[in-house]
Amino acid sequence: MTDNRKDQIIIDDTTLRDGEQTAGVVFSLEEKKRIATLLDRIGVGELECGIPAMGKEEQASVRALVDLGLNARLITWNRAVPADIQCSIDSGVDAVDISLSVSDLHIEKKLGKDRDWVKEQLKVALGFAKQHDLYVSVGGEDSSRADLDFLVELMQIAKSEGGDRFRFCDTLGLLDPFATYDKVKYLTDRVDLDVEVHTHNDLGMATANAIAGIRAGARFVNTTVNGLGERAGNAALEEVVMAMKHACDIDPGIDTHRFVELSRLVGQASCRPVPEWKAVVGEKVFSHESGLHADGVLKFPGNYEGYDPAEVGLSRYMVVGKHSGRHGLNDRLLALGLRLERSQLETLLEKVRCFAQSAKRPLTDAELLSLHQAGQAVAC
Repeated sequence: MTDNRKDQIIIDDTTLRDGEQTAGVVFSLEEKKRIATLLDRIGVGELECGIPAMGKEEQASVRALVDLGLNARLITWNRAVPADIQCSIDSGVDAVDISLSVSDLHIEKKLGKDRDWVKEQLKVALGFAKQHDLYVSVGGEDSSRADLDFLVELMQIAKSEGGDRFRFCDTLGLLDPFATYDKVKYLTDRVDLDVEVHTHNDLGMATANAIAGIRAGARFVNTTVNGLGERAGNAALEEVVMAMKHACDIDPGIDTHRFVELSRLVGQASCRPVPEWKAVVGEKVFSHESGLHADGVLKFPGNYEGYDPAEVGLSRYMVVGKHSGRHGLNDRLLALGLRLERSQLETLLEKVRCFAQSAKRPLTDAELLSLHQAGQAVAC
C-alpha cells in the first residue's frame, strides 16, 4: 500500500500483534491467516502482524502472512535496535514500527538512560531501517506522559532521518479525549510528519481518544478487533470505524457489513466470546423492549437507531419482557405468524409483564407462544 491518499485516515489494525498480547491469548497460524485475510478484504489499509524478534516461529508466521499477497501493508513491531529490525527484514516485510520509550519516567525507571541516549538510539535504529529501504513508523512508548517539546524534538529527528510517521502512544490509557486532542494537536501543528494514535482502554476511553486524535490531525489510527489488547485492551476497530462514519462524517473506506463476522472470528480465535451488549457488534445491541422505544423504532427506525443494523451485519430484534408495549409485542407475534386483536394483545401483554417480573428476564419465543396458547393468567 502506498501513501498517496494523503487526505484519507488509514486504519492500522494491530489485532495480530497487540491483540495477541492480551494475557492468555494465542492465535494459531491458520487463525492469523483467516483474520488477516478478512481484515484485508474489508479494506483495512495496514496490519501490524507480529514481533519477528521473538524467534523463528514468529518470523515464519509473519512470512506466511506476507506470502498471502494481501493489499494491506504488513508492518511489524520492533524495539529500536538494528537486531530486531533485521529479524523483520528476514521475515519479508518492508515496513516496521520501531518503538522506544519517550517519557522521562520510562527513560529513567525502565531504561536507566537519559534523553540524549534516546535520541541517539532513534538515529541508529532509523538509519539502519532506512538503509534497507523500509517504511518506518517511529513508536513513542508512553508518549501521553512525555514532555511535548521532547516529542517535537524526536519527531524532527525522525523526519530529518527519513522516518515516515510518529506513533503517539497512550500506553497506559490515562488520557481523556480533551487531553488527547490537545497533545496530538500540539505535535501536528509543529512538525510536518504524519502522526498515528495508539490508545488503550484502561479508563474506558480508547475509542474516544482515538477519535480525538484523528480530529487533532492524526492520519493513522491503531485498532484491534473487539478491542483486544493488554490489560483493558485497545480501541476497537468496529467502534472507531463506525464513530468515524456516524459521529465525524469521515469515510475510512471500510466495508462494515462483515464486522459481525470478523468479530465472531476473533472472539473464537482469542477464546474471548463477544458480549451480547458489545458496542456495534454485540448480538443484542439492536434489541428493543421498552414500549416507547419499540413503538418509535417500528414507526421509523431512525427514531431510536443511529444506523441500520445491517450496516454491521446485525438485525433488529424485539424483546418481549417487563417493559414491552403493545406495538413491540404485536411485532414479535407477527414474526412468529400470529395476528391478535387489540383486546387479545392487551390481555397477553399483562401476562407477559407478570411472567417477566417473576422470571426476572424476557420471554423466549417458545414461552411467549406457550403463554398465548395457555389462555390463562400466570400467577405473579
